[in-house]
Amino acid sequence: MPEGDTIHHAAARIGEVLAGRVPERILTPNARHRYDRWPERLAGRALRSADPLGKHLFLRFEGGLTLHSHLRMTGLWRVARVGEPERRSRRRAWLVLGAGEWEVVEFDGPVLELMPDARTRTDPRFTALGQDVLGESFDEARFLARLRADDPGRGVGDALLEQRIVAGIGNVWKAETCFAAGVDPWRPLSRVSDDEVLTLVRFCRERMAESARRGWSARPRTVYGRAGEPCPRCGAPIRGRGQGENNRQTFWCPACQV
Repeated sequence: MPEGDTIHHAAARIGEVLAGRVPERILTPNARHRYDRWPERLAGRALRSADPLGKHLFLRFEGGLTLHSHLRMTGLWRVARVGEPERRSRRRAWLVLGAGEWEVVEFDGPVLELMPDARTRTDPRFTALGQDVLGESFDEARFLARLRADDPGRGVGDALLEQRIVAGIGNVWKAETCFAAGVDPWRPLSRVSDDEVLTLVRFCRERMAESARRGWSARPRTVYGRAGEPCPRCGAPIRGRGQGENNRQTFWCPACQV
């Protein structure tokens, strides 16, 4: 499940192998982009940077063109040497960028679009976002202001998923963060103190940064996806059910998360 740490990790890997280089191979295997002419439009343009913003990734090329990606629930960015075994069929690739022995491939990307770079600074999808939870700096007062402007009856776990409040936290990190802090994700914001929500976001910043550096294996999996199993802290059965308007699955321990 791609969240902000996944995107930051992908951006760093893509930057390592492609930043400052002109891709020698640009392929768009998916029929959806057959007539978009991306190989012709990007030909001869070096990749300037790979920039993450929450769950969004921007590949910025010379000449003011940017590829915008959002993986949603199914997408994957892969960076590997040519010929290395792949977990997904190449038929599921939407974009292939090759330079020398390296390939960057985007699989199953629900959102992949080429746009003028200026649009990334004006599009409401991006300008309305809260601060990136993994940004180099993070203004806690600004975060609290956006959080407190939200519905006070909303569960704190659901609020952590609201990208307008803070960008980059997804369902896995919501569950694991609330568990680590001992906070019931169903508790309404009106009954969660500023200190408690700051503890949550600080945990996210620290642990998601570690996952962004090391990859998927650094993610904690103490409660997520473990409904019915004993809580590792108190032994009570972990519960799981949908939360919020989008009915996103939430996992928590009803005995020790209060």
